[in-house]
Amino acid sequence: MSLTLYNTMTRSKQLFQPIDPARVTLYVCGPTAYNRVHIGNARPAVIFDTLYRLLNTLYPKVVYARNITDIDDKIMATAAELGEEISSVSQRYAEAYFDDMAALNNLAPTVVPYATDHIPEMIDMVSRLVAKGHAYAVDNGVEGEQGHVLFAVQSMRDYGSLSRRSLDDMLAGARVEVAAYKKYAGDFVLWKPSADHEPGWDSPWGRGRPGWHLECSAMIEKHLGDSIDIHGGGQDLIFPHHENEIAQSCCAHDGKPFANVWMHNGFINIEGEKMSKSLGNFRMVNDLLQQYPGEVLRYVILSAHYRSEQNFSKDLLDSAWRSLDTLYGFLRSQTAVVAAPCDVSDSEAYRALLDDLNTPVAVSELHKLARQMHGASGAEQALAKGRLLAVAHLMGLLQQDPEAWFKGARGGDTISAEEIEELIAKRNQAKADRDFQTADAVRNQLKELGVTLEDSREGTQWRRD
Repeated sequence: MSLTLYNTMTRSKQLFQPIDPARVTLYVCGPTAYNRVHIGNARPAVIFDTLYRLLNTLYPKVVYARNITDIDDKIMATAAELGEEISSVSQRYAEAYFDDMAALNNLAPTVVPYATDHIPEMIDMVSRLVAKGHAYAVDNGVEGEQGHVLFAVQSMRDYGSLSRRSLDDMLAGARVEVAAYKKYAGDFVLWKPSADHEPGWDSPWGRGRPGWHLECSAMIEKHLGDSIDIHGGGQDLIFPHHENEIAQSCCAHDGKPFANVWMHNGFINIEGEKMSKSLGNFRMVNDLLQQYPGEVLRYVILSAHYRSEQNFSKDLLDSAWRSLDTLYGFLRSQTAVVAAPCDVSDSEAYRALLDDLNTPVAVSELHKLARQMHGASGAEQALAKGRLLAVAHLMGLLQQDPEAWFKGARGGDTISAEEIEELIAKRNQAKADRDFQTADAVRNQLKELGVTLEDSREGTQWRRD
């Protein structure tokens, strides 16, 4: 079977052909560790985790790198505001990010490079760019400007190929810093000077620190190679970040291609509006996890195609929770059925994922497989269950024991699992004593607390609504 992916560079779907089928490389831009991450940051993590899982079914080795930016002006500002060391702030929020992503059932990447661990590699790349005539150091004698090294965008013939913008278009309303020390307004910073109170490293251009774009190029070169198979990230990174990564890496490697496939996920809207600081409608993953299981957030993200815009709303989250309840309910009713070994490629869901990661179709196939399992018997039922679990695992869904899923805490819970069990025992005793009024009262009490009882010949099961 063949994998096709939409390549932002060509604006078309194409057959994926790895540089080396024995070692496929994937890089995804991670967070800047100055705060908890919002749901927009979670979308690429979930999307490319799913791609990573899929690639692992096709190739013997996949090296997936997702970085941590732990040196940045935003981190410095947060540290100054809190009166903490920069390293303390960045480490705390990096660990918080790992926790949040794990709660969404994301696998750990193969490599998690930190920017500050790669300063020598960054200095080396800047030196090469200067030597090749693609970068220049500012030496104008003006205090505060010396120590800058900038990439000369006019030195690269096809600069702008990813975003498909001309240099004039880039300057018109684009996110470029206008500074007197630039030879051309569109030139971007590779290295900048650090004041005495700011973090910095010794370099040929004085004490300073790297520019944001440089970090990813250097980390990719060290861990994945000069050219990689797939580079992913959010749509907002196409320009200037990914455009500048291409410029740095291609020019440092004498024009060698940087990434064969560029993949970008769409934006997330909140209740129909664009998520932005100005609107104050950011939804932090950690806050959402106080109200919903991480699997619900993952289900929502996978329910839309990664290239489309996605709307997050309470109704959508609640609907996703009910959908997962349905799937787990089918599994709970078939606990005694032993799933038959199954080749995940033998499913419509797998074929959908091979078609540019069509997760909405794959999600719908999960429900189809669950219904097939419920309506089947014998070997056919065991095979349907095996196929359901195999597809779910590939998507990072249905990872819990059904009993644990239904008995797990839910937002607004006012009663513990132990208290529920005590009330069920009280109800069972009342039924044994033929005190049906008390038994019904307990059932109603639990119902009001969001707990549904299900009686069967095997006993009474319960789930939170």
